[in-house]
Amino acid sequence: MRMSEAPVTVAIDGAIAMLTLNRPAAGNTVNQALADALLDAAIQCDNDPAIRCVILTGNGKLFCGGGDISAFDAAGDQVPAFLSRLAGTLHMAVSRLLRMGKPLLVAVNGPAAGAGLSLAIAGDVVIAAQSAHFIAAYGSVGLTPDGGMSWLLPRHVGLRRAQEIILTNRKVTADEAAAIGIVTRTVADDDFAAEVAKTARMLADGPTGAIAGARALLLESASSPLEAQLERETRSIAAAGGSGECREGVAAFLGRRKPDFSGDA
Repeated sequence: MRMSEAPVTVAIDGAIAMLTLNRPAAGNTVNQALADALLDAAIQCDNDPAIRCVILTGNGKLFCGGGDISAFDAAGDQVPAFLSRLAGTLHMAVSRLLRMGKPLLVAVNGPAAGAGLSLAIAGDVVIAAQSAHFIAAYGSVGLTPDGGMSWLLPRHVGLRRAQEIILTNRKVTADEAAAIGIVTRTVADDDFAAEVAKTARMLADGPTGAIAGARALLLESASSPLEAQLERETRSIAAAGGSGECREGVAAFLGRRKPDFSGDA
C-alpha cells in the first residue's frame, strides 16, 4: 500500500509528527482499517522520543464524518461484534494519544461528526477552521457515543451542554465551539495552516517532560479526591524539579533569555 493510500498517513518534520485521517472520498469516516492505522500511528508517536508534538488532522473537506455507516450495514447481523472490535480499536488509539508523554494538537480542518467530534476534543489544543462544525450524530443512527465523547465532552462544556449536544444532535458552529469550550480557538480558513504550524512549533519547543506531567495530572483530576490530587501534584512537581528542563528554565529566567528545552526532558 502506498503512503498516499494509507487510511492514516504519518509525516514527521523534525520534532513534529502529523497524523492525517486519509479517506477523503469517504469523509475520513472510521472503518476498521482506519482505526487500526490510527492505533499504529499513535503507538509510533508515543514510543518515538524524537517526536515532541503530534498533530491530528483530516485530508479533504471534512475532518472526520464519524463511523463508516456503509461498513455497519455490510456487517449485517454481526453489527454488535463489528462495533465492539471497531470501537475497541479506536479506544486504544484514543487512550494512547491522551496518555502519551507529548502534547496533542488537533487541527479541525472541516466538519466533525460522531467519532470525529470525539477525536476533535481529545486534543490539548484544538484549532478549528471557520468552515468547521460539530455534531454528535449518534442518535440519528440509533447509536450511543464512543471515542471518549461521554467522558471528554462534559469535561469541556459541562454536563448540561453535553446532554443537549449528544441527545438532540444539533449542529455546533466553529464560533460557538470556541465560545463553549469544544475547541481552543477558531481561525479563518486562509489562516488555518499557518496557525496550526505556529502552534505546533510552540508546543514542540516547550518543556515536553513538564507537559507530559501536566497532561497526566489533568487526566486524573476528574475522578481524584482533592487530597489525592494534591499529593500527585506534590510528587509531580518534585520530580520535575530534578529535570534538565527545570534547570534550563530557571537558568533562562534568571538570565533573562528564552529557554531552550530541546534535549532536556
